[in-house]
Amino acid sequence: MQHFKVAARDEGISSVLIVDDHPLFSDALASALEGVFPLCRFEKARSLKHALKVLDDGFSPDLVMFDLKLPDVQGISGFVTMRGRVPDTPVLVISSLTSRALVHALMDEGASGFLTKDTPVEALQQVLLEIANGRKHVPLEPRQNTVSDAPDAPGSDMNAKLAALTPQQKKVIKLICAGKPNKQIAYELQLAEATVKAHITALLRRLGVNNRTQAALMVEAANKAAAPGIEAEPEARNFLCH
Repeated sequence: MQHFKVAARDEGISSVLIVDDHPLFSDALASALEGVFPLCRFEKARSLKHALKVLDDGFSPDLVMFDLKLPDVQGISGFVTMRGRVPDTPVLVISSLTSRALVHALMDEGASGFLTKDTPVEALQQVLLEIANGRKHVPLEPRQNTVSDAPDAPGSDMNAKLAALTPQQKKVIKLICAGKPNKQIAYELQLAEATVKAHITALLRRLGVNNRTQAALMVEAANKAAAPGIEAEPEARNFLCH
């Protein structure tokens, strides 16, 4: 486990937004929270849309506990959206997906921690205390396909970058890989050509490449040299690459 200092909360955690589409798991998280912060108030949401409405209605959480697999999001775009809505609030991701590249992408996007859904209650409660004290929780060796001290397998960094693209950017990069010009991409996605250019500029910056050709080559290389952890977890690979 590594620790990184972030903003500490002197008052601890008094309000939490739990975003998970499985009621039983949401109840289990709420129970774990009450074991650490007895007076904690929490709200539950079963989709990203519901979670954003809870925020719009005035709920201001000290912590967000976020599941990646929600019915109305794809990849880590839901997490990125939530992170943008509550930039000063810790977001702890709790997911059944455990690929190294996925965890790297989440931490790069500002997650305060990552836990697998089979984490024991006692470990979860310890992580909650760490986050309340202003630390980030990064698992080093919880399972074979999560973050580790070992060097990244070939393609994991590329997959992490691809995972961080928004759904619209992923549609654009797929059409780029198909050799479509901006005008055709705009037509197929029903977007203004200027909007397509803006998406391309943003995705090139996010991928760390200079042009469309390099972006297409990165996608091809990532598909050919996917990390072993992703090969072992088809669902995680789908999350990263589609």
